[in-house]
Amino acid sequence: MNPLIKLNDIKKEYKLGKITVPALNGIDLEIFRSDFLSIMGPSGSGKSTLMHIMGCLDTATSGDYYLNREEVSKMKKTKLAEVRNNQIGFVFQTFNLLPHLNILKNVELPLMYAGFSPHKRRKRAKEVLTEVGLGDRLRHKPTELSGGQRQRVAIARAIVNNPSIILADEPTGNLDTTSGNDILSIFSQLHEQGHTIIIVTHDQAVANRSNKIVKIVDGLIENGDIS
Repeated sequence: MNPLIKLNDIKKEYKLGKITVPALNGIDLEIFRSDFLSIMGPSGSGKSTLMHIMGCLDTATSGDYYLNREEVSKMKKTKLAEVRNNQIGFVFQTFNLLPHLNILKNVELPLMYAGFSPHKRRKRAKEVLTEVGLGDRLRHKPTELSGGQRQRVAIARAIVNNPSIILADEPTGNLDTTSGNDILSIFSQLHEQGHTIIIVTHDQAVANRSNKIVKIVDGLIENGDIS
């Protein structure tokens, strides 16, 4: 089976004035369709940088990145934007919802960018909000919801385009234990439905819900192992 994501010797450096700061020091990684993978590491280890590169939010300084056997490393900005919108769903610790829009409109946004008609995007947004248990809150704004409910909205927005990959950066970091467990259960259900899930976390209890764990230390996969 060909990997869905293949990273070859991925390096990332940031320039701070005259100083070069390394973030990733040569990452080799293969992720297969329907994997449920956790990327672990302490603050500053490079795990979020790696997620941003896999999500086409940032580019590597050097190395090769293949997504569905396409070389992402050489894609132009317009192609990268298309990949982000159609193939990758994002879930962030801080939810990243627009506070002035109700949750239905928030979830519709990726479909609007993809060119769906108002009727089709509204219908699809209602479907995924119902899937995550918020079918009765469509007209509520994010500020009228709890943290756990807002993260459910973020998940609905992430899956509304039926992406190949769901990337989640510390998705339970701002939630209490009960809400966090509810969110992890939704990810488990999405994995069972065939989605490829990648979670960045520093929490071992969160990582234990996945079926593979990658540990990053100082910009490298620790011992080259995937457990």
